[in-house]
Amino acid sequence: MISSLLRMMACRWRVLRHVGVGGLLFVFSLPLSFAQSPATLRGTVADSLSGRPVAGVSVGLQGQPSATVTDALGTFKLSGLAAGAHTLQIGALGYRTSSVPVTLTAGANRLALTLTATTFNLAEVTVSQPRDPNQSLAAISNIDRVLRPVNSAQDLLQLVPGLFIAQHAGGGKAEQIFLRGFDCDHGTDFAVSIDGLPVNMVSHAHGQGYADFHFVIPETVEQLKVYKGPYSARFGDFATSGAGEFRTKTRLENSQVKLELGQFDTRRALVMLDLLGPDRHLLSKQSESAYVAAEYQFTNSYFDAKQHFKRFNGLAKYTGQLSDNSSLTLLGSHFNSNWDASGQIPERAVAEGAISRYGSIDPSEGGRTDRTNASAVLTTGLPHDAVLRQQVYYSNYHFDLFSNFTFFLERPNGGDGINQTETGRNIYGYTGTYDRDDQLGSHLLHSTLGVGTRIDDAGLALRHAVRRQVTDTITAGRLFEQNLHAYLDETLALTDRFTMNAAVRLDVFTFDFRGVLANEATANLEPLRGRLTRALASPKLNLYYQLSPAVQLFARSGFGFHSNDARGVIRGTNENVLPRALGYEAGSTFKPVPSLVVNAALWALHLQDELVYVGDDGNVENTGPTQRYGLDLALRYQLSRRLFLDTDLNYNYGRQTEAPAPANYIPLAPTFTTIGGLTYKQPNGLSASLRYRHIDSRPANDDGSIRARGYFLVDAVAAYTQPRFQVGATVENLFNVQWNQAQFATQSRLPTEPADGVDELHFTPGTPFYLKLNASVFF
Repeated sequence: MISSLLRMMACRWRVLRHVGVGGLLFVFSLPLSFAQSPATLRGTVADSLSGRPVAGVSVGLQGQPSATVTDALGTFKLSGLAAGAHTLQIGALGYRTSSVPVTLTAGANRLALTLTATTFNLAEVTVSQPRDPNQSLAAISNIDRVLRPVNSAQDLLQLVPGLFIAQHAGGGKAEQIFLRGFDCDHGTDFAVSIDGLPVNMVSHAHGQGYADFHFVIPETVEQLKVYKGPYSARFGDFATSGAGEFRTKTRLENSQVKLELGQFDTRRALVMLDLLGPDRHLLSKQSESAYVAAEYQFTNSYFDAKQHFKRFNGLAKYTGQLSDNSSLTLLGSHFNSNWDASGQIPERAVAEGAISRYGSIDPSEGGRTDRTNASAVLTTGLPHDAVLRQQVYYSNYHFDLFSNFTFFLERPNGGDGINQTETGRNIYGYTGTYDRDDQLGSHLLHSTLGVGTRIDDAGLALRHAVRRQVTDTITAGRLFEQNLHAYLDETLALTDRFTMNAAVRLDVFTFDFRGVLANEATANLEPLRGRLTRALASPKLNLYYQLSPAVQLFARSGFGFHSNDARGVIRGTNENVLPRALGYEAGSTFKPVPSLVVNAALWALHLQDELVYVGDDGNVENTGPTQRYGLDLALRYQLSRRLFLDTDLNYNYGRQTEAPAPANYIPLAPTFTTIGGLTYKQPNGLSASLRYRHIDSRPANDDGSIRARGYFLVDAVAAYTQPRFQVGATVENLFNVQWNQAQFATQSRLPTEPADGVDELHFTPGTPFYLKLNASVFF
């Protein structure tokens, strides 16, 4: 059977070489040779009371281990079924499981189903293989979406099991990300997207892969898909430790106005309005929905110097069914933010009493940024049970940041302040996927062909600055960077329990930078110009076995990569501009008892070169090859009808492979992290959660002589929700622990110190006890 699959893929590839891109859809519309036509079941699942579509519903035939889940529009599809009488089982968190007798005929069958709401029960969760086989954390993510409280865009990122974040610039910069033994900086090794829009920025002024997620309004997000490791062909650049794919709501259940007040002059207002009315999709023949959302936030934060942090977010989204076979989604959003920042401080300044723990060496730090997005997605059903999804998107982005990491080390008179800017980055993108189910003998074959391109066009600059007054230029110029990609992903059901997923992805990058670079020896600006094209193929192979309806086993492997910064490419500071990552893992998602869901994985990840763009001097640092091994364990347990326990435990071991011991640590790579808590949910609308997070102490430099300090924090959330209103409270750092958020080993100099300065731990203090109250009205 495997040889048949390989011959079929080889045949398609030979035809593709002759017909070119224009013939892709024709080639994939060619039928394979099959046995008698099986049955296909398409359908929708809606809430029995409101009539609204329900996403994330498990749908499968009784007695068969494979199943699928409904998408954001409540639709599902089961293929390769035997004709005849069956029992269809459907279930979702918060809904009563239902068994529906169905009689299937050969060919297409359609069904409209409803579910009745009931109390939240983990017994309803299934671990059957989801529609996307590489999303093994689907069951965990569906539970977390209901149980884990979300109060900010930062909380959205922490819904990824095992992911930690740290902020070190007044709330306005992208967070520092930690996952699977990676200090991903601001996104070098973790890919983030929202509604198909890439969040990570290539060749960013502050750091490669910079992923500022603050333009997302947390109340609008309804779905998260988590992919750990480089195993999915859908993701390319930066998806080495994993990827997080977020989706905003297709429609609102209610319009909402929300107000939030907190310590440190914190204020937040949110408005979400359903533009077409709650029953529009029921009254019109063609289903459609539209809503707008906006938020404004202000805080002075807890530092000695007021932060004057302001943020505005606006979103508009329309989803419409153009015909029985096509739908259109339009999205537009705008975000802007500005702030002052205290920056990271040296431990010695606090110990000597020069500043308080919440003080600052250079209070002139801070910045502003904005981003405007537009996206259109057209989904079309084609003959032969195929689906074509096409998306075009555009982003306009600005960034202006003032920082000072070393204080007076390089420039004793005015200080080492720098200004990093992006003047009008434009991002143009297209992605297209063609999905089709075929019957290979008696086996179901799901094929996905994906193509796309992304173009970044931006003005970048790095300059010296003194108290936000720009002085001389370090480097400046115009960036043009393009990524073309294509992938073929084949999932073959070898038996009703055993599934193989094989894929290959091709990426082609063009790096182009035209600008200047300061010559330290002559203090003159010299040309920095060049253009380079490189390509990389990334194969994947993943195996899944449904041992029983309660146990799924998986073994995954794949190559990935993270790209180099274009300025580093043109300067030639590292010849390997697309260093490979090789990952592999084995694990299981299972339910030892009906009320307990467990996901466990043993994994390894090898990086050919670990590259980090150092924004302070416009250069790229390469620590050489690294290897990481680890164990991930996620548990979701229902202790009683109203009490739930969740915890993620993550152990990571990583080393630089070509560095001599003991100077072979990977700086800031965590060894052990854990997140979890207890959640109480009453049917009358009362809910409360006690949350904890812990990260261990870890080396901050190569030899471990400087260590970043670990911490253990407890947060609390409580809410009372009724159909027309909600009131709630959150407390961050319930026990008022002193902890360090972002931490770095840095050589710096204070005004009274010797010229060579001091190499020690620098940190941004974490949030002290922080109380916020909120109230919402639904209408």
